[in-house]
Amino acid sequence: LSNIPKSNFQPRENFWCCLLFLTKIHILDPLIPSYANKMPIDQLKPSPERKLLSTIGKLDSYRANGAIKKTDETQPTFEELQSIEKGRREILLRAELPFWRILLFWSGTCLKEISTDILVWFTLAVYTAIRIYANSVDYVPSSVSLLEDSNIDILGGFLSFFLVLFVNQTNGRFLVMYGFSKACSGRIQDVAGLARAELPSEVGEKIVRYLNAAQIAGYVGLNGIGQGSPYSKAFFFDVYNAEHDLLSPREMAMIERHDMDHSGSCMKELCTWCQIEVAQARKAGYVGTFEAQRMQDRILEFRAAMDGMYDYTDQPPHFFYIHFLDLLSALYLPLFAVNTACASGWGQECFVGLDVLNGTIVLLQCIFVAGLRALGTKMIDPYGDDPEDLSVILYIESTLENCDIIMDSKLGIAETKLPPTYKVLHSRGTVGGSRSSGGDCATRNEDLQVSDRIV
Repeated sequence: LSNIPKSNFQPRENFWCCLLFLTKIHILDPLIPSYANKMPIDQLKPSPERKLLSTIGKLDSYRANGAIKKTDETQPTFEELQSIEKGRREILLRAELPFWRILLFWSGTCLKEISTDILVWFTLAVYTAIRIYANSVDYVPSSVSLLEDSNIDILGGFLSFFLVLFVNQTNGRFLVMYGFSKACSGRIQDVAGLARAELPSEVGEKIVRYLNAAQIAGYVGLNGIGQGSPYSKAFFFDVYNAEHDLLSPREMAMIERHDMDHSGSCMKELCTWCQIEVAQARKAGYVGTFEAQRMQDRILEFRAAMDGMYDYTDQPPHFFYIHFLDLLSALYLPLFAVNTACASGWGQECFVGLDVLNGTIVLLQCIFVAGLRALGTKMIDPYGDDPEDLSVILYIESTLENCDIIMDSKLGIAETKLPPTYKVLHSRGTVGGSRSSGGDCATRNEDLQVSDRIV
């Protein structure tokens, strides 16, 4: 409008122009990306999504599931992740402290969440406003007598039931997903033990490297579903890969076609590599069919545990249920405040001590309702950046450490004081391993008899 000359500006003639101008500002512009309003069309750069789709033959495309995509600029660094992990471990150690010390904490408690809940402050403001008005008048309003016949306790009972049910459901999800994380760590150690006992060191170390890399890549791939995770390829996977030499540059180039930050494809392929290595070891005669099958089963159980984490993260509790709880809370707490405030006396019947006591009751009810709702919401996604989430770094580093202990085990046949017959049987593959080649029944029976005498 400032560009229109005053001599040409006619309010009646330009009314529709002004209306179209306002429509463009408030309706059309929000539909256009923000950078499009700041740069000319010829200077617009393709978005990361367009670059990704242009190389769809080389990279995995984004899944259109509404997940919040995070970039390296928004992801926390490895040092920040370590700081969060340290806080998580400290919070876990507080559980066995005396109650008076527990009450002194602020972080990791419901007080921090309640202090920023608008509904809690609105409920307290309603109670305070009514009590101030009740102390300023000398009569009882007629509406107060009508509220005496209402029974809001029934609504409070129903809300308490649904809140406890919600917390129980999310706590069950949390424990199941914790079990998935520990199962991944356990299956990797199982494979490491079998590989150390059955396979040559080169083959066994390669399989263990691939499985550890698959675990880390699996946590990074959680960015592709739900609310995403704080773990990224640049600030998480690459750090562990550089420290532990999990994948060589050639192997990294082989999985470069997958988008590790937004899918679990890298984890899937690394698991397949492990299965191929076990199958090739069986064909080469390093292990028998039974031992190879045991390794394959452990690898598939690891992949199934990882898939379980993805499945639970992709399907949180129903939004309908969460909205139902929020709606009940938003209606119940203000009504409870009104009911309590009106029943605390009017005019000359007012007493400051009673007002404070009833105000404390209203606050406790807010803590109960808002606290349970916040507790259930916190446990929906245990792979986020909250202090109450699972200790992913601890699981990964403990697995890497345990695998190093297993693979570096120095116990060998030459170092043990066993009978010479044990070495003969071991070289045949009867004790301490499986046969790499067949033999007649008489030889097997003789080996078994010698084995029994050794035992």
